[in-house]
Amino acid sequence: MHADLKAVIELQQLDQQVAEFTAQIEALPKQIAALQSQLDAFIHAHEERKKRLAANLKERKDLEGDIKAVQEKITRHKDQLYQVKTNDQYKAMLKEIEGEEGNIRQAEDQILEKMIEAEEIQKLVNEAAARLEGEKARVAAEIKRLENERNQDVEERTRVETRRVEVATALSSPVRALYDRIRTYRPGPAVAEVRGGLCTACNVLLRPQVYNEIRSNDAVLTCENCSRIVYYVEPPVEEPAEGAVGDRVTL
Repeated sequence: MHADLKAVIELQQLDQQVAEFTAQIEALPKQIAALQSQLDAFIHAHEERKKRLAANLKERKDLEGDIKAVQEKITRHKDQLYQVKTNDQYKAMLKEIEGEEGNIRQAEDQILEKMIEAEEIQKLVNEAAARLEGEKARVAAEIKRLENERNQDVEERTRVETRRVEVATALSSPVRALYDRIRTYRPGPAVAEVRGGLCTACNVLLRPQVYNEIRSNDAVLTCENCSRIVYYVEPPVEEPAEGAVGDRVTL
């Protein structure tokens, strides 16, 4: 294979590796932010449940206070029953007492509902409290792992970039300029394999003469359709299956 052709193939492979390492490195802040966001959401939900639990307790105390006030009011009204002078006043007082007793029952039902709600919230609070330190440790460990991977990626990218400089320097100026120009103005690969008479970058069938020239890999050639640098790789020879036609079979 022509030296420039071999070098430009490696150059593209190195550029692809640099791009992959760069993408992984640049993705790290988002990955860390996502982990931190998950932890923050967990802590926020835990704190909100604790606030709701405290509010629930206050609401129950307020209801208990309301019940006590109504009970005192009923006691006064019952004492006043002996002071009324007419049946209508007596009936009105009993009706008022009945209404106040109904208010007490309603408040007691609300307290019961809030007690059930408090039990459910308390269960969630306890579960979250038990998990909280573990979640913090898990996120911290995951962030540390990602940062270690990033450091490794930075080191690997530096190594690849150093090799890229070596390969690019060894390239002839015209081929390097051609490669850079294709990368600038063409999306996708700048160097493409030819397979089965087709350029694998644009999937256009090459003329037989051009195809034969490319197959020799003796020069840096470009696809007539997409202008990318093209090369040929000899397909692997498939070994005949056991017992295939042409094999000698001993009876």
